[in-house]
Amino acid sequence: MTTGLRSMTGFAEAAAPDGGHRVRASVRSVNHRFFDLHVHLPEGLEALETVVRREVREAVRRGHVDVYVRLESAGAPEVRVNRKAAELYLRAVEELKEEFRVHGEPDLSAILRLPGVVEAATRLDAGEAERLGEVLARTLGEALGRLNQMRQAEGARLGEEMVRIMERIGENVGSIEVLAGKAKEDYAERLRERIRELLGQNPADPGRLAQEAAQMAARSDATEEMARLRSHVVAFQGVLGEPSEAGKKLDFLCQEMQREVNTTLSKAPALGPDGLEITRLALAVKAEVEKLREQVQNIE
Repeated sequence: MTTGLRSMTGFAEAAAPDGGHRVRASVRSVNHRFFDLHVHLPEGLEALETVVRREVREAVRRGHVDVYVRLESAGAPEVRVNRKAAELYLRAVEELKEEFRVHGEPDLSAILRLPGVVEAATRLDAGEAERLGEVLARTLGEALGRLNQMRQAEGARLGEEMVRIMERIGENVGSIEVLAGKAKEDYAERLRERIRELLGQNPADPGRLAQEAAQMAARSDATEEMARLRSHVVAFQGVLGEPSEAGKKLDFLCQEMQREVNTTLSKAPALGPDGLEITRLALAVKAEVEKLREQVQNIE
C-alpha cells in the first residue's frame, strides 16, 4: 500500500557561496504536537529571521524544528572594534583610578572582552541583508527539500509497519466477531434457562421472557463494537493515502479503536467460555492499537 505520510523526524543541511563567505543552513526536526520553530542566527544576521521563518513554514506543518544558520568566512574571520565603546570604557577606568588613587595600566585584552567593544563583521546594511537573504532563502530551501525527502522516506517505512499492524488487528477482529455472534445466542439461551429455573411452576409470559433475555444478551453483545472498530480500521487505511498532515487524524482514530476494545473487554466476562477467548483476542487488539499509536506519534 502506497502512503503519503511524512515523519516528523529528520535532519538536513545545505551551503552556498556568497562573495567571500559561505552560507550554511542546517535543519533538524523531531516530533511535537504542534508546529514549534526555533531559529538560531549568528550575531549580525538577526534581520534574516523573517526569511527563515517564511521558508520553514511553507515546508513543514508540524513538529519541533531547529534551524541553524552560519556565515562562514573564506579567509580569516573579520571583526570590528567599536572604538567609541572602547574609549568610554577607558575613560571610566581613568576616572576610577583618579577617584580611588589606584595605579597601573588597564588590561587591553580585558577591555576587548567587554560587551560591545568587539562586534561581528557580519552586521549588515539594508543592501547586504537583501542580497544575503536571497542566498539564504535558496540555501534553506535546498536543506528543507532534503529534510522532506528524509521525512517522506521515514514516513513510508512507518506506513508499511502500520499496515502490517492493521492486518493483525483485522484478523483478530474477525475472530472476535465470530465468537461474539455465537456467544450472544448461547448467553441468551442460558438466561432463558436460568429464568425458567427461578420461576419454577409460576406462570410467565413466554414472549416477555424472551424479550428480557434478548435485552440482557444485547448488553453483553460485542458485535457492534467490532463493527465500529472495523470501520475505524478502514478509515485509518484511507488516511494513510493522504498527502500530508495525517498525524492528528490517525491519532484520533487510534483513540476510537481503543474505546471500542475497552468496551468489548468490559462485556466479555459475562459471555462464559467464549468470553475468555474474546478477552484474549481483545487484549491482543489493544496491544496492537498501542503499537499503532506509538508509530502515529511521529507522523506529521
